Amino acid sequence: MKNYLKYMAMMIAIMPLMNLAAQEVEFTEYDLDNGLHVILHQENKAPVVTVGVMYHVGAKDEDPGRTGFAHFFEHLLFEGTKNIGRGKWFEIVTSKGGSNNANTTQDRTFYYETFPSNNLEVGLWMESERMMHPVINQIGVDTQNEVVKEERRQRYDNAPYGKALLTASRELYKKHPYKYPVIGLMKDLDAAKLEEFQAFNDKFNNPNNATLVVAGDIDIEKTKKMIADYFGPIKNNGKKIEKNEIKEEPITQEIIAKETDANIQVPAKLLVYRTPKQTDKDAYVIDYISTLLTGGKSSRLYKKMVEDKKMSLQVFAFPISSEDYGTYLIGALPLGGVTLPDLQKEIDEEIDKLKEGLISEREFQKLQNQFENDFVNSNATVQGIANSLARYHVLYDNTNLINKEIDIYRSITREDIQRVAKKYLNKNQRVNIDYVPEATN
Repeated sequence: MKNYLKYMAMMIAIMPLMNLAAQEVEFTEYDLDNGLHVILHQENKAPVVTVGVMYHVGAKDEDPGRTGFAHFFEHLLFEGTKNIGRGKWFEIVTSKGGSNNANTTQDRTFYYETFPSNNLEVGLWMESERMMHPVINQIGVDTQNEVVKEERRQRYDNAPYGKALLTASRELYKKHPYKYPVIGLMKDLDAAKLEEFQAFNDKFNNPNNATLVVAGDIDIEKTKKMIADYFGPIKNNGKKIEKNEIKEEPITQEIIAKETDANIQVPAKLLVYRTPKQTDKDAYVIDYISTLLTGGKSSRLYKKMVEDKKMSLQVFAFPISSEDYGTYLIGALPLGGVTLPDLQKEIDEEIDKLKEGLISEREFQKLQNQFENDFVNSNATVQGIANSLARYHVLYDNTNLINKEIDIYRSITREDIQRVAKKYLNKNQRVNIDYVPEATN
């Protein structure tokens, strides 16, 4: 029995590696004459296909005083096209047994549909319609303006702790547009004219600024033919999009801030650091550090502050890697008579330990296993593969990171963790926020 249990434990330990060996994602990529980049992944195990288009435009590309445009288009471009009537987009998708969605970040916007594979052509037609024939009129703008306002109320204004990341970004970035929320400021959207929305679309939502990805149960050559038919005729506007490089001054003195929130009863201590851009190896090391400190119930801070000392209701972190900079927010909620300075002291002690010595081999191996498993799971569906293929091309200029990114995590050493903690997680380089309930009369 002991030998059997030992064998099972060994199999569980190496299972992620076994899965990983079978997880190599093959793909074909090429460019159309109009500049559209195409990535195809054929996987015929299940009759499902995802069609997606990622535009290299996000919140950071908006003009001053017109925040929220990129996210607004995430909604607006579902309104309809020349050949898809207003309000018919979702009806067409569901009638063909499909689903669809979109999302926007500071750096890119991604639209996608997932269909039974016999409806691949429907997905290609719809995304080509979105790119070539969008209808951008006042009724659509007015309708989606109200939708976005309601989304902001639900996700930020009326949500407990909804302003935490907004406050962190506002304090962390003084020049860079990362200081603004992706959803934007409502006064900017209210002030915008129809012509400004049309100009934004003409500038950014073009084949020369887009990547089309098709993943799933396809035939490569037949899919290429359909892509040529639907996307080939779309004209390139001929304009090269210049990305403004905005540099932030280093933070050399701790920034003390306070935010009130009428939606909470329990305050929070938030410590926020500016970290490297996503292509920097140190950004991957920050992921390791975040998982080590707050990644689940076995993490250092959870065990210490929640389980052992029972001084915190919750500890959490948000390591956000972006194209120009990264943001690492770590926080905790107090329990009982514990104060926010008490929480800060405990967090700082654990960060200092990372700087003072190497983590144990056991902790390090656990981290590596977790990231191996996460890597496998991220490419477990055609939807996940489609997103990864597009993201690695658009934001990293290296599509094959879908297979090789795990090598970056594997190359991280215990010494890297200590070095990165010393380099970035210093008190004089952070924003220190007391996030407290709004006082009532």
